[in-house]
Amino acid sequence: MAKRGKKYTEALKQVDAAKLYSLAEAVALAKKINTTKFDASVEISFNLNVDPRHADQQIRGAMVLPNGTGRSQKVLVVTQGAKEQEAKDAGADFVGGKEILEDIKKGWFGFDVIVATPDMMGELGKLGKILGPKGLMPNPKTGTVTMNIANAVNEIKKGKVTYRVDKEGNINVMIGKCSFTDEQLAENAKALYNVIAKARPAAVKGNYMKSITVSTTMGPAIRVAAE
Repeated sequence: MAKRGKKYTEALKQVDAAKLYSLAEAVALAKKINTTKFDASVEISFNLNVDPRHADQQIRGAMVLPNGTGRSQKVLVVTQGAKEQEAKDAGADFVGGKEILEDIKKGWFGFDVIVATPDMMGELGKLGKILGPKGLMPNPKTGTVTMNIANAVNEIKKGKVTYRVDKEGNINVMIGKCSFTDEQLAENAKALYNVIAKARPAAVKGNYMKSITVSTTMGPAIRVAAE
């Protein structure tokens, strides 16, 4: 196991390992013990009692956090015709069709999210081996394959986050920055918690949320009680 730094060790001493904190307590403590000199991100992690090998247990979706994420995301819209102007008017950072996909093939990744109209998915699909591993492939479930380009771009700019369970049953989502108030972080955390809770598959028996933790960039994990 990698040796932890002195600041991490000092922060860890302030966390009661035997306690399950409320969401509000956890985000407040995470902020208090943050030791970075930059505006660290705050993240919530869920470990779920699901088997993602089954289609009905693949927890995935997107939502706009009440207070955003504090992170500015660069949006690429892949479309053609009249939709290109709609994308530009909505504030997309980059807009293009097949020609912009050629740039991606050559190694350009100056964006954080891709939004695409359905007619472009055939071309985007050819870049699956490039975009898939980076988590950049648009998907109808996350609202990034749509004819309503303006709405999709607006939601991302307001602080839309995506969540997807990995093969170990984990979901990790950024819920804000340390510069947020405790109340803003708690509200974001609760909103996401509620969405994940409602997504419980019918096939799950027993405890659905095995563990929940809140942490900051480079900070220790704080265990949270399921509500």
